[in-house]
Amino acid sequence: MKIDETVYVAQGARIVGDVEIDAYSSVWYNAVIRGDRGRIRIGKVSNIQDLCLIHGSERHIVSIGDYVTLGHGCKVHGACIEDASLIGMGAVLMNGSRIGEGCVVSAASVVTENSIIPPGCIAMGHPAKVVRQLTDDEMLGIRQNAMEYKQLAAGRR
Repeated sequence: MKIDETVYVAQGARIVGDVEIDAYSSVWYNAVIRGDRGRIRIGKVSNIQDLCLIHGSERHIVSIGDYVTLGHGCKVHGACIEDASLIGMGAVLMNGSRIGEGCVVSAASVVTENSIIPPGCIAMGHPAKVVRQLTDDEMLGIRQNAMEYKQLAAGRR
């Protein structure tokens, strides 16, 4: 386990196994990050909100980029999320799925195994499908959200 000294880990969160979390990220209340079955890498200024579950797989490394927001109650299993993406509350990302840079996966959506969401898109549904491209303002909002969580975490250290 390698967790940068600037990372905020809230009470009740559990982090085990082969997990690396970069600077100014945060892991909120009762989130579980299980790197006991496969590697998990989380970039800088990313936030893993309350009740999220991230689990590595023997065949699929979990990779979460910089400035990523995982909304409350997300499940990420063996998936890759590129920089500056937002995964809505309760969304599920399955083994081998890949979320491109600057994407939104809507709340309660399910990204099925080996699905690819191209950069700059919003995807929604069960199974998740691309519905449109994000605007520049929406992409900026994703980074602003990550920065808000950085500030929120800084006030709790």
